[in-house]
Amino acid sequence: MTDTIELSIGGMTCASCANRIERKLNKLDGVTATVNYATEKAQVTFPEGVDPEKLIATVESAGYTAALPKPKQQEGTADEEPEDELRPLRNRLVTSLVLSVPVIAMAMVPALQFTNWQWLSLTLAAPVVVYAGWPFHKAAWTNLRHGAATMDTLVSIGTLAAFGWSLWALFFGTAGVPGMTHPFEFTIARTDGSANIYLEAAAGVTAFILAGRYFEARSKRRAGAALRALLELGAKEVELVDGRRIPAEQLQVGDRFVVRPGEKIATDGVIEEGTSAVDASMLTGESVPVEVRKGDKVVGATVNAGGRLIIRAERVGQDTQLSQMAKLVEQAQTGKAQVQRLADRISGVFVPIVIGLAVATLGFWLGTGEGASAAFTAAVAVLIIACPCALGLATPTALLVGTGRGAQLGILIKGPEVLESTRKIDTIVLDKTGTVTEGKMTLTDVHLADGESREEVLKLAGALEHASEHPIAQAIARAAESTATVEDFANIEGLGVQGIVDGHAVLVGRPQLLAEWSQHLPVALKAKLEEEQDQGRTVVAVGWDGKARAILVVADVIKPTSKEAIEQLKALGLTPVLLTGDNAAVARTVAAEVGIAPEDVIAEVLPADKVDVVKRLQDAGKTVAMVGDGVNDAAALAQADLGLAMGTGTDVAIEAADLTLVRGDLRVAADAIRLSRRTLSTIKGNLFWAFAYNVAALPLAALGLLNPMIAGAAMAFSSVFVVTNSLRLRSFK
Repeated sequence: MTDTIELSIGGMTCASCANRIERKLNKLDGVTATVNYATEKAQVTFPEGVDPEKLIATVESAGYTAALPKPKQQEGTADEEPEDELRPLRNRLVTSLVLSVPVIAMAMVPALQFTNWQWLSLTLAAPVVVYAGWPFHKAAWTNLRHGAATMDTLVSIGTLAAFGWSLWALFFGTAGVPGMTHPFEFTIARTDGSANIYLEAAAGVTAFILAGRYFEARSKRRAGAALRALLELGAKEVELVDGRRIPAEQLQVGDRFVVRPGEKIATDGVIEEGTSAVDASMLTGESVPVEVRKGDKVVGATVNAGGRLIIRAERVGQDTQLSQMAKLVEQAQTGKAQVQRLADRISGVFVPIVIGLAVATLGFWLGTGEGASAAFTAAVAVLIIACPCALGLATPTALLVGTGRGAQLGILIKGPEVLESTRKIDTIVLDKTGTVTEGKMTLTDVHLADGESREEVLKLAGALEHASEHPIAQAIARAAESTATVEDFANIEGLGVQGIVDGHAVLVGRPQLLAEWSQHLPVALKAKLEEEQDQGRTVVAVGWDGKARAILVVADVIKPTSKEAIEQLKALGLTPVLLTGDNAAVARTVAAEVGIAPEDVIAEVLPADKVDVVKRLQDAGKTVAMVGDGVNDAAALAQADLGLAMGTGTDVAIEAADLTLVRGDLRVAADAIRLSRRTLSTIKGNLFWAFAYNVAALPLAALGLLNPMIAGAAMAFSSVFVVTNSLRLRSFK
């Protein structure tokens, strides 16, 4: 027998950390572990006799923290934890920025170098390097203990080397004398370096890279928000048939509870009394409400849009469809491969080489009799030129500029890991409702019997429907804007409504309702009704004073920009696929209007099956983007190689997606893919040039031909180049 537990992991700074923890856990007998860097969770399967505390101890022995799942009563504080975790990092960032600016200004502007200015620089830079840079130093020490090297190692060594040399020059060299100036000059000459300080390099590198780390951490904290948003859809309280109100999580199987119009259904169950229409759009994304009556099953988190219902609970807690969908999102996120940052991969080889080269440089110059000062100057120059200021800025600056431009265009990009998949996207799956269509019912047409007036039909039918809460009725009422008075209003179960409007006995509903009153549709209207129904539209009949007068057509209309958007996606080389839970007739009609081929239409798909559709396309060798807006799209958005959520959709879909299209305009999807590809290209160019500057200057530093001040200048220039290159994204159109 085995058990499975989910551990919360802390202290990871890159994907290699997750791999290290996995290896440690998997070495235990009978233990199988998967660690997800993005969600900071570990799924661990272990033999029944193993104490979970042993698993925690194993993670801690690797230099990280682990915690068991929180008890139910503590789950409400989950939203506070990310803020608590980010606060120390934000405090370090603010401290570093406030203190670093004057240090850099004094070093770069001779006019600011008053008598003993260097000691003020030391006073300001010390807290930046020690306090603000502590996360880098701590992570570097942890990596060193396990024989690994990452960006943290580079940052820590570079800043400590610059700071340490500055201390030596101030206290034992000539840099501490009153009146010392620090000109920013480019000279290649071998000097003893005793008059040079590099406090601006130590403080500036710490501040810049800490800023990038903060924005990355804030973005990553949103990884679990999709699950929280999904679970928050459910009702918080429920009224039992005996009148007691209890928290929804206390419901038991077999409990009978009341759901009034407009309230959420608390859990999955079966209707025992009442009839209504259930709006499942928050859960399924489909706009057409479902008629329900005694004996029908209903799903938790859907909304009762009609009459009073009494429901018997059949599934509660983790067994509900809502919880199962949450599990689907989690599984899709866990199964998506995390792209390890290029900088971390190269750093694993680059850092040991740089350290070895610095030590070799020190030994070589000491061995040639050049003296300790010259030898240390050359060694420090090697470390400083390798310090990854530009490397640390390469991704954050391009991402910040790219995402800023994206926001102007209605595109939100979650993070750098999103961009890699945009290059190879060849198929884009479009959820119909709310993505290609408006996502709400609208009166699209009125067909009249001979001699009837459109105005009169809408006046009488609209007034009667205004008294109904049904979404289809509300669509008719919105279009009619009738102010006529209604008397003796009655809702006929499953058929429609009736009442007296301006002295006329009016019926609005299914043709069967009118037939019961011997109001049969004329042949022409009956033909129109069949034609509209064949295309998947909803048809409502209207009659009064003993005669059928008209039929009203209600449908979820296509967005005016959808056809143009499909053309743009095709121009990018993408194959659009229409995916919907609606019937095939509706799907084919919508596809034909927007230009999607019939063979690329997948209809009548259940919420849980949308993930399977994406997987099938991926198994067929396709690289899939998914565009959706409903809760039922969340798992598929997470499973897709690239997830795009319409900003007009549910929070769950937005949180599960990689890109959010704020305006709800499908044309922005094409812009999003182009911008993502351009941003990724900029990041890779930045990384190349950041390394190119360092690698080209390393031989000069090792040969003693590069003063550490020049090394700092080269590093600063590479940073300026990276930032300037990133700023070109502002011109993206």
